[in-house]
Amino acid sequence: MKRLLFCLVISACFLGMIPVSATVPEVPENAAKAYILVENATGNVLCEKNPHGRYAPASVTKIMTLLLVAEAVDSGQYSLEDVVTASEHASGMGGSQIWLEPGETMTVGDLIKTVAVVSANDSAVALAEYTAGSETAFVEAMNAKAAYLGMTDTHFENCTGLEAEGHLTSANDIAVMARELIKHDWIFNYTTIWTDSIRNGESELTNTNKLVKSYPGITGLKTGYTQTAKYCLAATARRDGMDLIAVTLGGETSTLRFEAATSLLNYGFANYQVVDLLAEDGAIPECLPVINGQNETADLNLGALSKILILKSAKKGLRYEYDLPESLIAPVEAGQVVGEFRVWSGEELIAKTQITTSTDSPKQTFFQVWCGLMTALLS
Repeated sequence: MKRLLFCLVISACFLGMIPVSATVPEVPENAAKAYILVENATGNVLCEKNPHGRYAPASVTKIMTLLLVAEAVDSGQYSLEDVVTASEHASGMGGSQIWLEPGETMTVGDLIKTVAVVSANDSAVALAEYTAGSETAFVEAMNAKAAYLGMTDTHFENCTGLEAEGHLTSANDIAVMARELIKHDWIFNYTTIWTDSIRNGESELTNTNKLVKSYPGITGLKTGYTQTAKYCLAATARRDGMDLIAVTLGGETSTLRFEAATSLLNYGFANYQVVDLLAEDGAIPECLPVINGQNETADLNLGALSKILILKSAKKGLRYEYDLPESLIAPVEAGQVVGEFRVWSGEELIAKTQITTSTDSPKQTFFQVWCGLMTALLS
């Protein structure tokens, strides 16, 4: 554990997260075979154990299923109100299910609800078939998406997480796909449901994620269990503008997985905070004047860094420094690098990034210059 903490401190300093002199709190022990805790906005890892160990993920697999469905909805491929007809293949799934009958119809929104709340395998397959034409084609898309996201520990054999040889992923990769899913924040409308129903109230649903009922700020995300995978969980929570993702794999009991995730989330919220640099008074000017521009000013932004994760104990010692010209000369294009921004903690440089423009200011035309001169002479 001491070696892990040392590595985390060095990695954090390199990434601009915390100053070297800060004391990293002891990470709580838990019984998971593997875990990771990630801050969503920055992607910083707060703590981890065996993050790239490859394990069967059980129904945590459905995070990727929901991600592809969410992308299909947001791209306009179909809507939450579209009606899906269950196939015999979808209806034949074992494990957790809502007992879809072949030919039964249900909206995309209700199918998403049953996947998110009760981990329905039949609903997952019905959504997969509606999205890609077949579960096989959908699984190919899942693996392609995993490769695109850099999930090098992952291979999917199905869209449900039912046991299959070679169906493996890691705590790290689950956090990656969870982070991608919650970009579609409407998914929280489903993952935060504790109890609900479908089929006009005939079928009751209770969330398999017990933290939805008990943990302040919980926003999701997905449980999983098979005999091989044991008890798994990807839990997301939000407090004070900070989103955390806790992944635990291989718990021996359901209670242990929830305790492990709770201890990780508590650790993150107790010790860390996200600083939005653009919201900090006086961090950088809002804009710079533009000489000979069609717009008199150009708004400023921070290029690759607008938020940093720090230990709460380090917040009072932060100071900001920037290098900028007094003005810009047209033409100015959005995204143009105009300066550098630095964050210091005491005498330690903990982060730096480019300052860029976020608006254009084309060069004035001859006619605009002439009109300006005439206006000045006549005034």
